[in-house]
Amino acid sequence: MSKSLISKVFQAVDAADAVALTNFITPNGTFRFSNFPAIVGHDHILPFLDGFFKSIKGIKHSELEIFEVGDVVITNGVVTYTRHNGTTYSCNFSNTFKLKGDLIDQYLIFVDNSKLYEE
Repeated sequence: MSKSLISKVFQAVDAADAVALTNFITPNGTFRFSNFPAIVGHDHILPFLDGFFKSIKGIKHSELEIFEVGDVVITNGVVTYTRHNGTTYSCNFSNTFKLKGDLIDQYLIFVDNSKLYEE
């Protein structure tokens, strides 16, 4: 079940669908992206995701590995961002998903995207 959930999560991310992605997280769940402070709850997560997706032209995850340990799923891979000017930036990432039932309670993204907005 959790591998199916995580596959759907990455489909939502790669489609830049902030609403669908938020709906995979518990209503009071935690979302932490890179070095940004953690965001708690749908009312805060959705606008953050919407703003992030609007700041880039596209996003694609590849070379995805999924590891499960109890209610924790860890993913590794490569993310490629497409900037609005058409150039791309790729880097490695690792995500930790702490599940609660059929949803994500903690969504923790570890990525160095410090060069994303450099053109």
